[in-house]
Formats: sequence, C-alpha cells, structure tokens
Amino acid sequence: MEFNPDLALRNIAEFKSGNRKIEECIPDNLEAGNVYHFLKREQRLYFMEGEVTLLETTGNQNLSETKANVIILEVTHFVDNGVIFTKGKYKVVEVFHDDKTHIGDFAKIETF
Repeated sequence: MEFNPDLALRNIAEFKSGNRKIEECIPDNLEAGNVYHFLKREQRLYFMEGEVTLLETTGNQNLSETKANVIILEVTHFVDNGVIFTKGKYKVVEVFHDDKTHIGDFAKIETF
C-alpha cells in the first residue's frame, strides 16, 4: 500500500500508441469542472478532503510540474489476475497551461 499526495497519470500519447488504458492517462481536453476516471496499478491511498495536484509521469517517479488541481471523488481497490489496482474519479478544479510551479508544500502558490 502506498500513500500518494498527488495523482500522477501518463501522457495521452501512451493510450494513442496502445501502451496504456485511457484511464491511465491525462485527457487531451482536460477542462475545469469535468469529472474523469483514473486507473493506477497497485494499492494507493489518496487525500480526499481537498485539492491535490495532477501530474504527468513517465514512470519511476519522474514527474512533471502541476498540470491541474483536482479533487479525488471516489477510490476503489480491486484485484485483476492477481494484480492489485486502484481506480477512481477526479474532478478538475483548475487547469494550468504553463510549466510554472503552482503548488508548494500542499498549498497553492499565488501568481501575479
């Protein structure tokens, strides 16, 4: 079991090339207010009482800057062919279209 302070998903190109399921990737048209599904391998615990960051990962804890702030709405753990997975839903609060740091120590950084 692993605690994740953020939600790290793959680039949508991984789905388009057939390497990942759509729920494992950040959607092309990520929009504030929309709800999306996610899927992660292994059993993960997420903070569910406020916003967390949505990051892009290439694996091995290689993470991008914040892509969006999201609220985790639902989390379910299940076993498929002996492998534990975590799936759920998240609602996008705010999308960031730059490479600036928007979160520091779990608090939003105000940019002017």
